[in-house]
Amino acid sequence: MDGLTLYDHPESGNGHKVRLLLSLLNIDYTLVFKDIHKGETRLPDFLAINPNGRIPALQLADGRCLSESNAILFFLAEGTDYMPQDPYLRAKVMSWLMWEQYEHEPTIAVARFWCHHLDMTPDRKALLAEKQTKGKAALALMEKTFSLAEWAVGTDPSIADIALYSYTSVAEEGGISLTPYPAMRQWLNRMAALPGFIPMDPWTG
Repeated sequence: MDGLTLYDHPESGNGHKVRLLLSLLNIDYTLVFKDIHKGETRLPDFLAINPNGRIPALQLADGRCLSESNAILFFLAEGTDYMPQDPYLRAKVMSWLMWEQYEHEPTIAVARFWCHHLDMTPDRKALLAEKQTKGKAALALMEKTFSLAEWAVGTDPSIADIALYSYTSVAEEGGISLTPYPAMRQWLNRMAALPGFIPMDPWTG
């Protein structure tokens, strides 16, 4: 798979998912960072790539583009060990990808963003506490899963694990401690031991 260009931002866990899979698969690509804080994803040149104005976006060699991180993972993983061939296991992978976007990312990722970008007024503190509570509930479900199995689906790592990894690994940057989740922390270590692994960079802004 040649000629790929990934448009991303260093702080994005959604972008990190894609970079992590590309690294695990040893796929070469061109990385173009877009500063979301300066509105670079809302400029005409990027909107021509992704009309939704969000990163990550993956441009193929023939000019076609894909957006939405988990859809990009699905595309890149086809025919690799990171996407099961069994229909039931594939459906289980898709179930985790959907859950991650509806229950995990909107709580853990948003708490992280708010802690670094918003002034914490009393009202915002209350909303942050709500996000943190829901984030802990998401991590509790993952803890239950990884107390029974090494990987999210089946006996091998898949894009379900990759989708869950990025924002989980930096949950503490949103005020959500990982200490209560020992099985999940062991899973994080298993992920970090995969050949080609690259970490989610800590917040530097």
